[in-house]
Amino acid sequence: MKRDFLALFNCQFDLLVCGGGVYGAWTAYDAALRGLKVAIVEQSDWANATSSASSKLIHGGLRYLETYDFKLVKKALHERQMLLDMAPHRVWPLRFGVPIYKDSRIGKFRMMAGLALYDFLAGNLNTMMGYQHFDAQAFATQFPFLDSGNLQSGFTYTDAQTDDARLVLELIDGAVKAGAVCVNYCKLTAFIESDGYAYGAKVEDQISGEIGQVNARQCVNTIGQWTTTSPEDRSWCRLSKGVHLLLPATLGQEALLLTAQSDGRVFFAIPWYGLTLIGTTDTAYHGNVDHVAVEKADVDYLLAEANHYFRITWTEADIISSYAGLRVIKHDHNSFSTSTSRDWRLKTTRNGVHYSIGGKLTSAREDASHIVDTVCAQLGINAQCPTYGMKFPWAPDGTYSEWLSAANAEAYKLGIDEESAKWLVRRHGKRVDEIFRIINKETLMAERIIPSLPFIQADLLLCARNEMVVHLSDLLRRRIPILLLSKLGDDDFRRIANSVAATLGWDELTIDFEIKSCRLGYA
Repeated sequence: MKRDFLALFNCQFDLLVCGGGVYGAWTAYDAALRGLKVAIVEQSDWANATSSASSKLIHGGLRYLETYDFKLVKKALHERQMLLDMAPHRVWPLRFGVPIYKDSRIGKFRMMAGLALYDFLAGNLNTMMGYQHFDAQAFATQFPFLDSGNLQSGFTYTDAQTDDARLVLELIDGAVKAGAVCVNYCKLTAFIESDGYAYGAKVEDQISGEIGQVNARQCVNTIGQWTTTSPEDRSWCRLSKGVHLLLPATLGQEALLLTAQSDGRVFFAIPWYGLTLIGTTDTAYHGNVDHVAVEKADVDYLLAEANHYFRITWTEADIISSYAGLRVIKHDHNSFSTSTSRDWRLKTTRNGVHYSIGGKLTSAREDASHIVDTVCAQLGINAQCPTYGMKFPWAPDGTYSEWLSAANAEAYKLGIDEESAKWLVRRHGKRVDEIFRIINKETLMAERIIPSLPFIQADLLLCARNEMVVHLSDLLRRRIPILLLSKLGDDDFRRIANSVAATLGWDELTIDFEIKSCRLGYA
C-alpha cells in the first residue's frame, strides 16, 4: 500500500470520496469492488479523527433500547454478527459485566428484560453469546475489583471489540487492491462545478504543496465533523464530544457497562491492549473542529464516575493518555444528546455532492452500501453490494481456528511472546506471514518495542514499509497505538524514529522535526 499523489490526475473517476474515516473507507472499498473507478482522499492520515477516537467497540448499542430505537439496535447487531463471522482477526467477542446495586437507575428486572430483548434482536437466544444473571456473591467473585457494597446482583452479556484505526486501514488496503487510488495527506480545497453540478475537485498535497484537479462523475463527502463548517451543513447535524482515558490494567479479559451517578448516562470500562479504557463523555460541542481537546471537566467526570464503582481510587496521575473525538448527530429538537438517535442518513446538495451524516462504527458498512447504491443509480450502473458476508482483505483463508493455531505455533518457534503474538494476528490477520519473514531474516525483530507493551520490532518495520506512513505520529498513534498506551521518553522517541528512518527516508533533521511534532501533538 503506497501513497501516489500523481495517480489522482489525468484520468476520469466514477467516484471521488472525500474523507478517510470508516465511512469513506467502506464507501471506497465497496465501490471499487463493484467495478467503479474510485479515488479517495484524506486531508490528514487515515482514521485521523473520530474513527480512531471511538470506544473500540463493535456493538448494537444496548442503551438505545431505552429510547426504543429498536431498528438501529437490530441493524447494528446484524452487522456485529456479520463482522464477527467475516473478520475474526479484526473483530472479536467481548463479554461485559453489568452490576446492579441497590440504588441503580435500572433495576434487576428491567435490565433482564432489556438484555433478553437485546439477545432476541441479535438472534443470540440459547447461545454462548446470550446474557447470564449472577447473584451478588458470584458477580463480586467474577469482578473482584468492583465495590461490592450494596451490590444486589449482576449480569453479563456479549458484544465485540476492535482496533478502530486498524479496521479503517485494512479497508483502505482492500480498496487499493480492488483498484482504487487512495491518498492520505491530500486536502480537498474546492469542488469544481459546471452548470451548477460538481464534476470533480481541486486537491492539495499536504506534503509537497502541489495542487491538482481530480475529475469525477460523482463526489461523496464522508468528512465527519467537518460537515459542520458551513451554515447550510450545520442545519443538518450537530456535534457531540466523547472523551476516553487510558488507565492501568484492572479488568482482565472482561469489560463493564456502568451508569454514571451524576447524570445517569452509560459509560464503559474496557480492556484494551492490556490496559483499561474508560469512556465516554457525551457533551454538545461548538468549538474548533480542527482542535478537539480533552478538558479538565471531562477528566474529572470520568474519574469520579469510575471511582464510584472501583475499589481503587484513580487520580489524574494515573492517566496514561486521553483522547477526544466528535460524533456527528442528525439534528432534531431534543437538546439532550444522549437521547438522540445515532442512525445515519445521506444528503445530496444542489450541486450533486452526497454527504454522509451521522452513523456508527458498527453499521458503517451497511450505510456505505447505500451510498454506493445511490452513486450507481446516478451513474446508470447496475451492480449489487458485494461486502455483506465477504471476508475482510486480511482475513485468513480456510478455517480461522486452524489458521490461528498454526500462526501461534510459528510465533512461538520464532521467539515471539504469547501476548505479542495474540495482538499480531489481530492487527495483521494473514499478513502476519510477512512479520514472520522479517524475523526469519533477523531474530532481534521478535523483541518488543517497549517492554511493557505487546508490540514487536517487526510489526513496527512492516507498518513503516507498507502502510502509507508519512509522519511519526501516524506510526505511533494509528498504525501501532504506542502513544496511547505509554508515556514515551526522549530516548524512546529517538530509538523508534531511528529504527524506521531508512525505510521512510528520514535524515537527522527530519527525525528531529518528527519527534518534536509527535511530542507536541501528544504531550
